[in-house]
Amino acid sequence: MLHIRKNKHAEGELYRKIELHGRTFALYYGYYEECDKRNPLCEPIVIYPDFTKAPVYTDDGYPFVTVMQDACKSYEGQEKRTPNTTCAECRHFERGKDWFGICKCPKNRRASE
Repeated sequence: MLHIRKNKHAEGELYRKIELHGRTFALYYGYYEECDKRNPLCEPIVIYPDFTKAPVYTDDGYPFVTVMQDACKSYEGQEKRTPNTTCAECRHFERGKDWFGICKCPKNRRASE
């Protein structure tokens, strides 16, 4: 008999707020894919911002990234860049709180506002 666990967290429930470099990010439980939402075996997980679709920058012009974000074309690391390489593997990645970080690559920096 298949046992399905009751969700520990509801979709849309606040996980926590992260403050980093003068910005506050609210993280909620949800699904990255619609198929996961329909699957009774999948529970809501913490959803992180997609900084590739909606970039956010520090006051100094450095872009926020996440550890699981795909590495950009400016990637520099120990290993050769592959389709599975993430920002966390790049020498320009500066770790922040939780799964957040900053890309310190000069090529990705924008002029300060």
